[in-house]
Amino acid sequence: MSSKVISANERPRLPSWLKIKIGSGETYTRVKGLIVKQNLHTVCESARCPNLGECWGRGTATFMIMGELCTRNCTFCAIKHGRPLPVEVDEPIRLAEAARKMELKWVVITSVTRDDLPDGGATHFAACIRELRKTVPDAGIEILVPDFRGKVNAADIIMEYPPDILNHNVETIPAFYTDVRPGADFKRSIALLKEFSNRGLITKSGIFVGLGEPSVLLNAAIYEIREAGCRSLTIGQYLQATPDNLPVQKFYTPEEFEELADFARTIGFEHVASGPLVRSSYHAEEAKDIFRKK
Repeated sequence: MSSKVISANERPRLPSWLKIKIGSGETYTRVKGLIVKQNLHTVCESARCPNLGECWGRGTATFMIMGELCTRNCTFCAIKHGRPLPVEVDEPIRLAEAARKMELKWVVITSVTRDDLPDGGATHFAACIRELRKTVPDAGIEILVPDFRGKVNAADIIMEYPPDILNHNVETIPAFYTDVRPGADFKRSIALLKEFSNRGLITKSGIFVGLGEPSVLLNAAIYEIREAGCRSLTIGQYLQATPDNLPVQKFYTPEEFEELADFARTIGFEHVASGPLVRSSYHAEEAKDIFRKK
């Protein structure tokens, strides 16, 4: 794949189906105010998610714990990298209080990758879930976790306070990992998903398209995710967030996303969200509704 970074005036014009609205309205303002007041971070802002305005306007947000600095430097990602600050021990309480004030029925938590921590941050995830169970006991919880660099005790720690859905994104096809996800490993991610699936959790994963991935390799990666026991899948369009990120090679059409969704359902996924603006946490409560009916 090409690693050339193109300038702003060379970037391809966004197709009509990728145009988004800027956030506004009373609910949007309230959500933004609560996040600031509780001194919390969201992946919505840090990853420059195109759905921020819509989700905040609906009263939902994906909280990002353990700071804003990631220990890795993936070339697709807009989140800053560097040496993170120590984990804030009161963060779980602040997060739970924000969820209570937002009257959330479904809470999604993710994090930067913390390879500097002995357990990769698993203990902090567990602390957040524990606090949420106490403060908003009726809310469902979905966590989007890093790969914990394969640390053997991470799954045991998470399972002490298990979420309703565990999400871990493979992001792209294995052949692109060296260029797109340096420091990560496709087989390690698949092993993590399989581990949590085998322990009885509903597992979910996500992959993006648009970097020139061959369809046969894309389908093969989706198949491996399903073989790991995942029941939910998200597929979205990669967008170049900054000039330092990899350039887009192709904009998939809505029809092509529907074809990918059809393939995923054919091989056994029970919930599939596939579309140009789909992200791993986008309309996450839809998966919750499907699995709670089973």
